Amino acid sequence: MNAVLLGDWEELRRHEIRARFAQVHLQWFAAEDEGRTEDPTEHKIKKAREDGKVAKSQDVTGAIVLLFCAVGLGLLGGYLLSVSVEMVGYYLGQAVVIDVTTSSAPFAAFYSYFLRLTLPIGGIAFVAAIMGNYVQVGALFSLKPITPDFNKIAPNFGKFFKRAFASAEAGFNLAKSLGKIIIIAALAYLNISAQINRLANLVHRPFMQSLGLVASTAFTILVQAAVVLLVLSLFDYFFQRKQHIESLKMTKEEIKEERKTFEGDPLIKSRLRQRMQEILQQNMIQNVPKADVVVTNPTHFAVALEYNRLSMTAPTVIAKGQDAMAQRIRAIAQEHNVPIMENKPLARALYAEVEIGDTIPEAFYEAVVAVLKEVYRMSGRTVKAG
Repeated sequence: MNAVLLGDWEELRRHEIRARFAQVHLQWFAAEDEGRTEDPTEHKIKKAREDGKVAKSQDVTGAIVLLFCAVGLGLLGGYLLSVSVEMVGYYLGQAVVIDVTTSSAPFAAFYSYFLRLTLPIGGIAFVAAIMGNYVQVGALFSLKPITPDFNKIAPNFGKFFKRAFASAEAGFNLAKSLGKIIIIAALAYLNISAQINRLANLVHRPFMQSLGLVASTAFTILVQAAVVLLVLSLFDYFFQRKQHIESLKMTKEEIKEERKTFEGDPLIKSRLRQRMQEILQQNMIQNVPKADVVVTNPTHFAVALEYNRLSMTAPTVIAKGQDAMAQRIRAIAQEHNVPIMENKPLARALYAEVEIGDTIPEAFYEAVVAVLKEVYRMSGRTVKAG
């Protein structure tokens, strides 16, 4: 008995361990490893977006920031140089005049010069960063990405290292990093090689002229690198989109559960349809006495038609039935002196193609009008006008 209880306890512990590992964040697993083989639904993508999970490449944002800052340096270079010269002149001029141990002027000047030098480029970088994110994901604000998620601190390390070092994503990131280094090194080499003779002679030239040549060469390398990195970042963006869709893939069971949530359980829907049919049948039985005519098969089908020229564009089916229900409609029609006309093709067609409450299709106008004319002729009635 104890052995049996011990076996049950061990089985329970195994289930508990599996349940804990099942709660590990899905970011550590490939979709196929979890059986997630189905493309995500629109609801799943929308929910992920609300949680801040979108396809976004940091390379695109970084390249845009770099390019804008490079252009900003080119446009504001004169201003920044003049402020720098002013700052150096100020501190050199005050170096032997101000006692830094008792005066706060140097510190106030430092903050003033610091803001004047950094705010223009910092503002450009801030605007460029917002633009880089906006062009990728549109208007989106969510605190979910920075909300602590304790599931992320308990990964399956084997699969984590496999994804980090032996996956398509790891290989792509490695190739991307090496490619950036090679491209920037090549651009630097080509630009410096083109200016090598002039750079070698800078020791014989005035300081500002030497500074201008170095700054011009560095600026050219910076702009070229920013443009090339922006073009290459587009490949990373498409790769991140692919990875994003991969991370949102769902299992067949998840698809079924979502469909049940939004479309309703098939059993419940079936029961509702059945109940609606019962309500319609009850109502249509009550409507039979209002009919102008009941078209029959004569025994298998019965369709009750009503026509009011002021409120209806065409005759309307207010009741229909087959077999036992058809017999019941006939009986009620006889009880309330509603004319019954036998027309097998018309009765069968109306029963099959027109729902209760719908007007008859144009294809049946001629046949139904002929039936109604005969009814009115036999009874001496006219078309109801309200």
